Parts: sequence; C-alpha cells; structure tokens
Amino acid sequence: MSGGVDSAVAAALLVDQGHVVVGLTMNLWPDWLPEPDEGVKACCGVGAIGDARAVAQRLAIRHYVLNMREEFERAVIDEFCDEYARGRTPNPCIACNRAIKFSLLLRKVRAMGLDYLATGHYARVRHDEAAGRFLLLRARDPEKDQSYVLYALRQDQLRHLRLPVGEFSKPEIRAVARRLGLGVADKPDSQEICFVPRGHYVDVVARRRPEAARPGPILDRSGRQIGTHSGLARFTIGQRRGLGIAHGRPLYVAGIDLPRNAVIVGEEEDLLVGEITAREVNWIGGTAPDRPLRVTARVRHAGKETPATVWMDRTGALRVRFDEPQRAAAPGQAVTLYDGEVVLGGGVIDGARRSEEGFAALRGRH
Repeated sequence: MSGGVDSAVAAALLVDQGHVVVGLTMNLWPDWLPEPDEGVKACCGVGAIGDARAVAQRLAIRHYVLNMREEFERAVIDEFCDEYARGRTPNPCIACNRAIKFSLLLRKVRAMGLDYLATGHYARVRHDEAAGRFLLLRARDPEKDQSYVLYALRQDQLRHLRLPVGEFSKPEIRAVARRLGLGVADKPDSQEICFVPRGHYVDVVARRRPEAARPGPILDRSGRQIGTHSGLARFTIGQRRGLGIAHGRPLYVAGIDLPRNAVIVGEEEDLLVGEITAREVNWIGGTAPDRPLRVTARVRHAGKETPATVWMDRTGALRVRFDEPQRAAAPGQAVTLYDGEVVLGGGVIDGARRSEEGFAALRGRH
C-alpha cells in the first residue's frame, strides 16, 4: 500500500472478495533526503505511510510498515546514478519492480505465511490452463496500462501475484474509493521519480556520482565541437531542449560518448534506428524462442508499439528488428515485447543500429 488510491482500492477489492488482507507499506525514503512537503506527491515518505495506515483502518485490516531503505538505496538509487554516470538512461520503476517489490517484498510476504502479494499496478495476471503457466496481460485501460515496466516478472512471481485494479479504468477506481469513503479517492497520481519529488534528478545523480555532472564538449556528427554541456547526466537520446546552442535546423542528442565525456548531436534522421540489442533479458513464459518471433515492441513507457521480429543471438542478447524505424531508442531504457494483449518479456536496451531506410525517407522530405 503506497498511500495512493490504486493500492488502496486493490486492498478494498480483495477484502470485498473475502480474502484475509494485510496492508504492507514499504518505507523507502532515503535518510539523506528531507521529508517531502505536504504538497509533494511522493509515494514513500511519512505522509504516504499515514495515508496507507488510514485506509487500512477504514478497511479494518492489519497494517505494517517495512523499513527497506537500505535495499532500495542500493538496488534502485545507486543503480540509477550509476547508469547516468555510464551515459545511459535508466528506468527506476523497472529496477524497483525487479529488485524490491516483486523480489524482496514478495519473499517477505511469503515468509509471513501469506499466499499472495497484491499491488495497485494496472496490468492483469491469468493462468493458461492448456500451457500450464501464468500470463501477464496489459491492463483493460490502455491509458493507465503499466505492463511495460513489468516485463521482468517470472513464473514463480506471477504464481503469487494479484493485480486487482487491472480490470478497471482509473475513473472507476476513484469511484470505488469514493463509495467506500477512502480518504485517498481524489489524491493526485505521483508523476515524479519517487526519490526526486522536488528539483531535478540531476541533483541526486551529481550528489552521488559527481563525475556525471562534469562539463564537456558538445560535438556534431563530424566530431566538431559546437558547444559545451554541463554534465552527461542532463542528457538523453532524442532530447532537444537544454542544449544551449544555435543552429539553422533543430538539433537533438544523438549519442553519448562516455570516454570523451561528450554529447553528440545530430538532426532528426540521426535518431532513427532499425534494430536494437537488449540484455538482461527475461521471457515471462520461462524459455526463449528458438527461432525468430513476430511481436509488437515498445521502447518507452508512453511510446507506441510497433511490429518487429525478435530473436536471441549467440551472445545471449535479444535482437529486435523493427518493421518501421523507431525514434530515439536510448540505452538503459527497456524494450517490452507483446503478443496481442500478452506480455512476452523484454530487456534493457544496450545498443542500436541506425535505420538507413528511415534516413532516406526523412531526407526526401527536405
């Protein structure tokens, strides 16, 4: 129970179904950060714990707070900062889901003698009787679907996981909360990175990995310096704003050169990729395909899925070849694979190959 409306209604729905429900809230707030102000929508501070406790009291269920600060700092915050120091763009929600919520927390849940872990994620779990395995499905509400950040789930985790709100839209969830008199019914969604509720994520990175905030050159595709940047952590592939350079045509971040501490900029066609490589690959079904597979793929949370062919190469990396060029696939971000509404798995983007077809198409417009 994060203190938000989704996990509150998840608990309420399970109570209504007759389950014995125990509310667990993870205390993740780092010791070195001040507690968030009341107006900050952080999901792991003292205020959020109070909201979760109030909901538990309303539902007449037990509620416990689990101190998981050290584990969260090591597995999520440190990894977040390390990735930016490597010139990559991490997704901390995926790291938290993989290392904390569905690993460490699930183990604690099972150690308490409980059968299932339930969360307020917008996705669905189904058991495929014919195949004898569990499936992860996208949410009913495409606007709230969170399946992109859940691709790392495994069969042993899905077996003990319940996602009650995945069958509902957000307005329906808020309506349930109002009907039940839950105080979080109209609480705004948290949009920020949970450990960066105010300011900028670069402040956290610079504090813990100062090398990621060192100034360096901005280079064009030919290697000519055309400006100076204030730290690699401030930039990600596809970014246009914040470059601080004038040019006759729009320029975008097209690459990060870590050895030279340089930001590489280019034009729109330089962002298009036809194929990506991903590592830290997970196949939810438990086994990787032994031949090329047709899927749809998404390379960012808010991005559109696109048809692609995927296969595992000899190094154990996932190769994804898109039917149409994709824009700004950033190393460190995730690629999630789908077969209709079923999530097949995914991995962390490690590299990309430029799409010459896309370049030619764009060049023909000018």
